[in-house]
Amino acid sequence: MGDDDEAELAVLARGQLVAVVPVSDWREAIGFYRDTLGLPLAEEVASQNEARYAVGDAILITYQSVGAGQSRHTVAAFVVDDVDAAVADLRGRGVVFEEYDLPEIKTENGIALFGDTREAWFRDPDGNLLAVGTRIADAAA
Repeated sequence: MGDDDEAELAVLARGQLVAVVPVSDWREAIGFYRDTLGLPLAEEVASQNEARYAVGDAILITYQSVGAGQSRHTVAAFVVDDVDAAVADLRGRGVVFEEYDLPEIKTENGIALFGDTREAWFRDPDGNLLAVGTRIADAAA
């Protein structure tokens, strides 16, 4: 990697990461992301059919799209201090967690050991896959 490449990476590293999630109805999605998940609604941008939520130092944007729910992978992940507490809280809010019994991933009570994290996955009303997890190294520190 040359000096120019390293300078480009430094610019990105100093930026802010934004997760962007397609939804079928951006206003209805507020009911899930704000009211169910408890994310603070930072801004509604009606001219762009989107809502923006504050998530720590990051932003999660939901925007209206015909592609809502079509992704087969995790579209956004929330890193928390205690995944067990987060799962319990979200279940209390009505969130249903995915259960997996695959060679590479097996959940117990909705939570799986996945690499260096304990993670749980759930879907929004459009079927977008979201995750919540705790890095094991962070939890042990």
